[in-house]
Amino acid sequence: MIDRQMQGMKTRRRVLGETHVDRAEAEKDVFDAPYQDLITEAAWGHVWSRDTISLRERSMLTIALLAGLGNDHELAMHIRATMNTGATADDIMETLLHVAIYAGVPRANHAFKIAKETLAEMEALR
Repeated sequence: MIDRQMQGMKTRRRVLGETHVDRAEAEKDVFDAPYQDLITEAAWGHVWSRDTISLRERSMLTIALLAGLGNDHELAMHIRATMNTGATADDIMETLLHVAIYAGVPRANHAFKIAKETLAEMEALR
């Protein structure tokens, strides 16, 4: 039987990076520890750890959903995670074109702004 918490932490670190996860873990306290455990087990241990589609594809799906729902902070985080998932700037652009059609131009317009800023920050770090 798979330990979803351990698998989730492994996948979470692989996708988001050691620095991000270490910071989130260091900021965890008694109030949000159950929530952090939930997302590590459910999102990262169950969904992101499945081998039916690639991390690149999951990344693109996640970016589309976050952009379509207007979750800007999470959107920038998952754009940064593309360094680890294999999704390219072209993949992000194609994903956001879909957002424009299926979730609305205003959502995509804002997501493109966030993506451009985030990709520029990532490029500056290289």
